[in-house]
Amino acid sequence: MKKIMLLGSGELGKEVIISAQRFGCEVIAVDRYINAPGMQVADKYEVINMLDAKDLKSCINKHNPDIIVPEIEAIRTEVLLEVEKTGITIIPTARAVNLTMNRDRIRDLAKSIGLPTAKYQYAENIEEFTKAIGEIGVPCVVKPVMSSSGKGQSTVKSIEEIDKAWNYALSGARGDRVKIIIEEFINFDYEITLLTVKQKDGPTVFCPPIGHYQERGDYQYSWQPQEMNKQEIIKAQEIAKIITDELGGMGIFGVEFFIKDNHVIFSELSPRPHDTGMVTMKTQRLSEFDLHVRAFLELPITQEMIDNDFSAGASHVILADTEGKVHLYEGIKDALSNPNIDIRIFGKSETRKYRRMAVALAPSLKEAKQAANKIKVIIK
Repeated sequence: MKKIMLLGSGELGKEVIISAQRFGCEVIAVDRYINAPGMQVADKYEVINMLDAKDLKSCINKHNPDIIVPEIEAIRTEVLLEVEKTGITIIPTARAVNLTMNRDRIRDLAKSIGLPTAKYQYAENIEEFTKAIGEIGVPCVVKPVMSSSGKGQSTVKSIEEIDKAWNYALSGARGDRVKIIIEEFINFDYEITLLTVKQKDGPTVFCPPIGHYQERGDYQYSWQPQEMNKQEIIKAQEIAKIITDELGGMGIFGVEFFIKDNHVIFSELSPRPHDTGMVTMKTQRLSEFDLHVRAFLELPITQEMIDNDFSAGASHVILADTEGKVHLYEGIKDALSNPNIDIRIFGKSETRKYRRMAVALAPSLKEAKQAANKIKVIIK
């Protein structure tokens, strides 16, 4: 049907590939390391440095895809702006990818169109960083403008932690931009991901809000739906539609919000499936990956497709606790003794401390936690 190039082939990309192949698409998986999860199911694969403009252009020219689907932040997005002009479709658009791969650009866009955000400043050196923290105040949250899965993110609770937080932020940054965002700490009641599906010709549709819990800036478990009052849901949907309309294109967006005293505050946006949205593999007939593929293949999606086949559920990550090469997974049989449990092993061959290796899916958060706690990653 279509030739698709996926830039980034981790666990989320792997599910996108499977969904696309169900519609007869040919998929080329691209990542910076061999045997990434998506490569294990793709039709073809390439190992390149996607931050190298020459390598990225060469890879695109070699395969000449109809559609390019970015799945990670560390991409030379300027190349996508160029190739889009040749007729290749970039999902959702090259401009959207360029803006959202950098927290400063998407945050500035949100502010420019009047969306409610936390107070924030940027720093490119330790002096600016120290000054910004003094003006924002402690506690505050700091993170690189380009990173993923919480890498480099920390909460500064006192001025004595400034040097440590600066160095940690730099260590977690992706790409070549030495720029850190310092953000007001909001003691929110809860935070959500609102999966927002933008279509080329059809209406924008929304999945039920997903609640989630993070440690080290990375999600540990999520549940759907997050209980919210109707007014909060309507406001979140309004904000999500405003910013996704501004970005344009088609596909799924993971729009994150803080909810505090019934106020809905924009946090971040990802122009692709979201890690907290893995729960939709349990809760929805059409998962976030299915919805993403349908949207960029310009296949019809209605709100009823989401609402009518929805059931509550939860996801819980299974982490590695040390560095090494994967030998086996213990406890899967025990976890699956509960007939309500599903397990997704991502297929990563190497571990590091806190690396996400698998996810447990269940009808309830209690069951998801119990299943995840039974599974251990054993290294060689």
